[in-house]
Amino acid sequence: MLLMNDSCRFIKKHNQCTVLCIFDISHSSRKLQNFSNSFFMKFSSNHGMGKEHDVLQELQVERPLYEQEALNEAYHYEKPKVSVIKSIAKSLKPESCESCLISTIPALYWLRKYKWQENALPDMISGFTVAIMHIPQGMAYALLGNLPPVTGIYMAFFPVLIYFFLGTSRHVSMGTFAVVCLMTGKTVSSYATPSDILVKMNETASIMGYQSSEPLPIYTPMQVATAVTFMVGTFQLVMYVFRLGIISTLLSETLVNGFTTGAAIYVLMSQIKDLLGLKLPPQKGLFKLIFTSIDIVHALPDANIAAMTISIISITIMLLNNEILKPWFSKRCRFPIPIELIAVVAGTLISNYCNLSKLYDIETVGHIPTGLPMPELPTFKLLPIIAWDSIMITLVSYTISMSMALIFAQKLNYDINSNQELLAMGSSNIVGSFFSCMPMTASLSRSVIQQSVGGRTQLASIVSCMILLVILLWIGPFFETLPRCVLASIIVVALKGMLQQAKQLIKFWNLSKLDACVWIVTVLTVVLISIDIGLLTGLLVSLATILLQSIKPYTCLLGHIPNTDLYLDLNRYKGVCMDDDQCKIKEYVDYFLKIN
Repeated sequence: MLLMNDSCRFIKKHNQCTVLCIFDISHSSRKLQNFSNSFFMKFSSNHGMGKEHDVLQELQVERPLYEQEALNEAYHYEKPKVSVIKSIAKSLKPESCESCLISTIPALYWLRKYKWQENALPDMISGFTVAIMHIPQGMAYALLGNLPPVTGIYMAFFPVLIYFFLGTSRHVSMGTFAVVCLMTGKTVSSYATPSDILVKMNETASIMGYQSSEPLPIYTPMQVATAVTFMVGTFQLVMYVFRLGIISTLLSETLVNGFTTGAAIYVLMSQIKDLLGLKLPPQKGLFKLIFTSIDIVHALPDANIAAMTISIISITIMLLNNEILKPWFSKRCRFPIPIELIAVVAGTLISNYCNLSKLYDIETVGHIPTGLPMPELPTFKLLPIIAWDSIMITLVSYTISMSMALIFAQKLNYDINSNQELLAMGSSNIVGSFFSCMPMTASLSRSVIQQSVGGRTQLASIVSCMILLVILLWIGPFFETLPRCVLASIIVVALKGMLQQAKQLIKFWNLSKLDACVWIVTVLTVVLISIDIGLLTGLLVSLATILLQSIKPYTCLLGHIPNTDLYLDLNRYKGVCMDDDQCKIKEYVDYFLKIN
């Protein structure tokens, strides 16, 4: 009697059952399955299978049945001998060293094969277009991190240069991203000492004659942000060393969608202060958004009418462009209208010549230094304090960037190395931490533009960096009079896509009620409690739903449709009868895990 594994065929005639067995032996199971299918079809056609009165002879299959240990002993299995010295010598060969260098720095490979005549012009056009987008987005998203606007320009220069050499995606645009900047800003507001509080502390100490041999720990927002960036880069390099790129798959589509939707609501509420020109006290800790909403309601009578008017006009113009002009213009020209840059330049000029800051008390960007920042070591004392926040930012940043990279790789048919992306992002963040940068992430809007206007490779990023270098060296101070309400308007309009993700709740609900619950819990926890706690809660609920459905799979008995090889669920197909013979087939339906 042969033991059956997964696959078998029943050929029934005159209450006799013939079984064609297929053994699942390592990687040969697929070939054996194909063999059985072809054998069964040929056997059936040769013997008139399918006719009601045909008689089929019994087929018997005999062969030795081995256990792995007995098979090894019978045929004298020898384990391959590995020589450490030979392995080291082989790895030190010039070919191996070159291969290792190319795998570590992919740009060395594709630059040698770069088709300059075909790709140079499209990459230059793409790089110029993305650089134009970097200016308003970088300045706006830097405000989410509670940092000077010029920080966003730094992020579009230093980390992007490193990613050019180490990254494997050809089309993602690295730099600022709303969700990651917001998470960094939360950490900055939690651990940095506000400037007004610092002034009061100094005045109080001076009046009281207080002197301490151990000064209180005082950290600037930039020190906290660069420490977070360094820690995020370190975690990403550790993940690269241990090949932990697979960790990103723990964040399912439902979880990422719910988290980014909740974060978008969080970002929207955080910008109301600048949109309306309100002066609100900073909030820290849990339920921050609830307390901020209460402060906004109380401060509404003191809203700045001029700032509110500028915000309404800016948002209206950008929405009209995105909804009406952009679709019409895209049919006639592949280059998008740089409406965000137009808003920034127009807002700066109007603010400068109308003196909006003094006449209407509109808050502006303020001082923007020229030139490149001097390299400075991160504050290492902060690293243990911001470690937990950095872990959350690491997971979100890597998952979002990998998701975008995979979208373009699948669309344009090239490969992405998930672990190499960890090396690229980790190295970029560590270098960026020395030059006043927040953790970098891929931006969907910039990446889509980089690909849609014709970008072929990451050479477009170098072109973008060169243009931004000119901005940093000479043009930066031009934007000092830019109203902050214009930047807040740019952020709000850019959030439209993420806010519209809420529509997908209906899809998740129809597919799986448990997945929909994960989405709802994640959004509510992010909005009502905290961003990092929302991500952790969503992750735990997602894993709990997977475990719940895995430990209790659906089971049923299968019934055979006569004269076919079809077996159907007896619980759902009432017209199918179970065979009278002693062989019964029971099906276990496992939960299908949807991961990135």
